[in-house]
Amino acid sequence: MVTVSFLKEIPLDEQPKLLMRNIVKRFGGLVALDGVDFEVCEGEVMALVGDNGAGKSTLIKVLAGAHRPDEGEMRLDGRAVHFETPQDAWNNGVATIYQELALAAKMPIPDNIFLGRELTQKIAGIHFLDRRAMREQSAKLLEQLDVKVPRLDTWVEYLSGGQRQGVAIARALNIDAQLIIMDEPTAALAVAEAGKVLDLILRLKSQGKSVILISHNVQDVFNVSDRITILRQGKRIGMRETVQTTPEEIVGLITGAAAMMQSDRHQEAKSL
Repeated sequence: MVTVSFLKEIPLDEQPKLLMRNIVKRFGGLVALDGVDFEVCEGEVMALVGDNGAGKSTLIKVLAGAHRPDEGEMRLDGRAVHFETPQDAWNNGVATIYQELALAAKMPIPDNIFLGRELTQKIAGIHFLDRRAMREQSAKLLEQLDVKVPRLDTWVEYLSGGQRQGVAIARALNIDAQLIIMDEPTAALAVAEAGKVLDLILRLKSQGKSVILISHNVQDVFNVSDRITILRQGKRIGMRETVQTTPEEIVGLITGAAAMMQSDRHQEAKSL
């Protein structure tokens, strides 16, 4: 049973794109999320960071419809939403691009972009795939992202890591996603390819899309994010404006070193 704990109405002009309040998720006796608050503004890149087991993946799976929260509330554009399945999230313009990308390696680019949403045309009463329309729309989406590929009929398995990310993002744009979650998008990519993916994130932002970036690469986070939310042991322990913090502070918050230093200072002050 989902308990709604955030009931106060926010004026329309002050509402973020996404608002999650007091999200709790338990797996048996394990509390994976312990009253987490999270928000993303329109046209913002929000980084979500934390060590392994901090709760990042669980929070994103709640947002993506893969997990139901035990407590808390989500609002999208001011509307209360409850996603029972990942399809519910997609239907509401929330797209998740996981590290594995979930692309069909032995299928061409348009087939991947339109996977599950294929365009058809009716000929003599029979529905056929409208491959021409799918190719044209795919070309427009890739051009919009400035993603260069050898040929549209290239199988995805022959694309570079950055090009595959581009195809996955194009698929998200094909459903007119307004909130795009990117899970470790530069992991295992060479420096040049990783740079192209970060450029894609900035391009999405320039188009007014909201992006959630999950990454262990602190430098990537500082290169593209507007704000950084830090989770540790299932709790949100901080949120920082990127331009007003440092990589050292963020790493300290992730590891708990910052809290330990603050505690030490407090004990020192008490002993004086």
